[in-house]
Amino acid sequence: MVACAGNNMNEIPLVKQVELPKFMGDWYVIAVIPTAIETQSYNAIEHYQLNADGTIATTFTFYKGAFDGPFKTYQPTGFVRPDSGNALWGMQFIWPIKAEYRIAYLDAQYQRTIIARNARDYVWIMARTPQISDENYLEMTTFVKNLGYDMSKLRKVPQDWSKKSSFTNKSDKQ
Repeated sequence: MVACAGNNMNEIPLVKQVELPKFMGDWYVIAVIPTAIETQSYNAIEHYQLNADGTIATTFTFYKGAFDGPFKTYQPTGFVRPDSGNALWGMQFIWPIKAEYRIAYLDAQYQRTIIARNARDYVWIMARTPQISDENYLEMTTFVKNLGYDMSKLRKVPQDWSKKSSFTNKSDKQ
């Protein structure tokens, strides 16, 4: 499906349409080809909230290095690109740079998603639950591989909420 000739790779296709209100909320990071800040993430969660101006307030939280490691929070803003079916965003951590954020996979129930980049440097496999079935994991990693990613860089993010009495996004309390 994806041709590869050195660094000249095809553009990663977007899902046809994303209903933004259904996409909002918590997404557990199941596996990742990580950015520098998330190489040691545990219990990583991406939370999206649609702002009145159409931007996406994003809160990325995780524990660094261990389940009881330092708690980290990042709050970039997502900007939905026009005429993309809401599937192409610019994610801004630092003004004025907006990193490419491509919704390449989204199941019909809005329970699993894959966020990719044309550069194939980073990818995020996410779900509404902290674990997914082996069958779903294989399906999603195969999808990522077929996009042309180097799967040796993929890191399964440890998710263990058994010691938490209930899930609360700490960023809401800070």
